[in-house]
Amino acid sequence: MVQGGWTKTRESDPPVPEKNPLGDAPFSPISRETVSSQIKTQLLQRITTGDLAPGAMMPSERDLSEGFEVARTSVREAMQALVSIGAVERRGNRSYVAERLPDVVVVDGGGDRKSFVAELFETRRVLEVPMFALACERADDAGRQSVMDVARRFDESMDINVFRQRDREFHTSIASQCGNPLLIELYGKVLDQLFRSSEFDSLLASESNRVEVELIVARSSAAHRAIGLAFVAGDGDEVRRLSEHHLDSVEHAIVAELG
Repeated sequence: MVQGGWTKTRESDPPVPEKNPLGDAPFSPISRETVSSQIKTQLLQRITTGDLAPGAMMPSERDLSEGFEVARTSVREAMQALVSIGAVERRGNRSYVAERLPDVVVVDGGGDRKSFVAELFETRRVLEVPMFALACERADDAGRQSVMDVARRFDESMDINVFRQRDREFHTSIASQCGNPLLIELYGKVLDQLFRSSEFDSLLASESNRVEVELIVARSSAAHRAIGLAFVAGDGDEVRRLSEHHLDSVEHAIVAELG
């Protein structure tokens, strides 16, 4: 007979646990994320980090389908989801990264390469420091964790090209948490000009600056981890202080110390 979830063979026998028909090994959690949701997440990350800049044409449905190795229906669903949140906009038969400030263009006004880099850093500081404090105030738990995940991937001895890619990802991942699309786009355009600047590239790539660049990578990696920890803790004042100190340090190293 069955009694309270236990099976008894005879009234006098001790209760024997019923065998679990599913076995004793625990199941792994089932992900509820659909294929289209995963595509959306990856594309949104490319948009957030500036790989797909405001106003840029999105890859075609066919290219995305082949790139992700999925059916076009999944790509179509992902693109529609991006349109619905305002990250992508339709123009005729093509899709573009949404651009709210199309008339704002950051260009080199002339002068020597260090002057232009210094101007970009000054503009970046004015935007970034209060923006990061705002992002710290508004970020949810998932946003905080995503920032810390990027921060943990820094290493003091990493190659400068790998560092630059992760550096941009780190800063834009924080900025994206501020909840203000206009600020995010404006900041992204300044950051894009800095990271794509030939003046900036030449300073970092010069063999004569190799030792100084290695120091910049090491110090910045440590600074990113510290900012990430403060961000996860929700300490906006500390995020502001650390961010300002980090930008001052990097600007001084590049403008004053690199030849």
